[in-house]
Amino acid sequence: MPEPTRPQELPAGLLTHPEMIRACRVRDSAAVFKLVKTRAGIYPSMIARRCDLTPSRVGEVMAGRRQLLHMDVIERIADGLRIPGHMLGLARREWETPVGLRGTYREPLRPVSQAPSTPASLPGSDVDSILALTSRANPNPSTLHALRSSIEDYWRRDDQHGGEALRPAVVGQLRYVVELLKENRPASFQQGLYGVAAELARLTGWTHFDARQYNQARTYFTEALQFAREIDDREFMANVLACMSLQATYQDGPGDALAFVNAAQDEARAADGTTPRVLSMLSLREAFAHATLGSHTATHAAIAEAYRQFERIKVSDPDPAWVTYFGETKLIVDTGIALGRLGEAATAEPLIADALRRENSANQRGRAFHAFWLARTQLSLGKLDQACQTATDALEPASSVASERVAGHLREFYDELAPYRREPVAVAFESRLRNLVPMLVSGSPRP
Repeated sequence: MPEPTRPQELPAGLLTHPEMIRACRVRDSAAVFKLVKTRAGIYPSMIARRCDLTPSRVGEVMAGRRQLLHMDVIERIADGLRIPGHMLGLARREWETPVGLRGTYREPLRPVSQAPSTPASLPGSDVDSILALTSRANPNPSTLHALRSSIEDYWRRDDQHGGEALRPAVVGQLRYVVELLKENRPASFQQGLYGVAAELARLTGWTHFDARQYNQARTYFTEALQFAREIDDREFMANVLACMSLQATYQDGPGDALAFVNAAQDEARAADGTTPRVLSMLSLREAFAHATLGSHTATHAAIAEAYRQFERIKVSDPDPAWVTYFGETKLIVDTGIALGRLGEAATAEPLIADALRRENSANQRGRAFHAFWLARTQLSLGKLDQACQTATDALEPASSVASERVAGHLREFYDELAPYRREPVAVAFESRLRNLVPMLVSGSPRP
């Protein structure tokens, strides 16, 4: 049974049905109630409760013996049955905008740290600290292998479900490795530990970035840079700087984005044996920065360099594990996104659509993320029906991941849809969205 504060939505097919549209337009309450009963299975007694009417009054209306003309009653019908205001000639109802999509996103203030309560069955942290002093752990090469395997697994699960739930485990491993670094160990093993620490710090930064917690993300990205610098891993430093460049585009800092990616390219060129795949990825990050700055010539030049480097890739290249995600599909979709940022929607649309068809079905976040980019691009081209269908298809994968970044792109599409709110396809999309939005924005900061 639906909660009184959040009535069940009417089916999108009913809200967009010609008979329903006509009945609402002329405020034919009898026809509206009959359609709600036959097509949504909401019977007169429930209609009465939802619209704050008596059952006898609803029965009289449906029998044609009474009309409902008072504005406050029309408003109660709109709110009780969740009929968009414009269909009944009313202003947009407050409930039509899902709570999680109202206003703009603000990064929450870092909460004051408090000592977590410990279940009675578990020892306190002070006991753990004392017992750690008696540990005789002797890490060896297999320890490094296990840690690297964990990192690969974390990245896979991050793609599938988002990184929010992974963060405690990742941070725990990072602090474990940091403790190991405090002890004297063979140089080769110590170098491996620094590499693992850099990977874990970057992954932690990424989970904060995906949650749009930018201050925390930069802190961990900086920590990753420091670990990588200890072992002079310039390729990995380039990777971290590229992440920071991407974050700067989200923070409306295109100048910073360009500075970070240029520094990343300098590090990559100074490294021994940097592979073409790495250079191609960095060139597309440069294209993002130029596109955000609105520089057409520089954007296209960076894209051309990305493709030139990509064509040089060989199967035998010793690509670092962190860049293997950058394949042809990613090259194509990032090109489309860069061109979309530049305002060249007609060129961007087929590229993003092609990449979305190729996307690995397991990468739920990527599918949702790229689908919202495609929907916004289609909307900018005036393709309303296609845009709403693309966005509707994206809602299911978006609801399966915890990613404020994805939710942010949904908000942007939703805001851009405002001029078309009364169109049937937009009504259908909003109806589907309101059913799923608690899952899409659960845990999201409120404005």
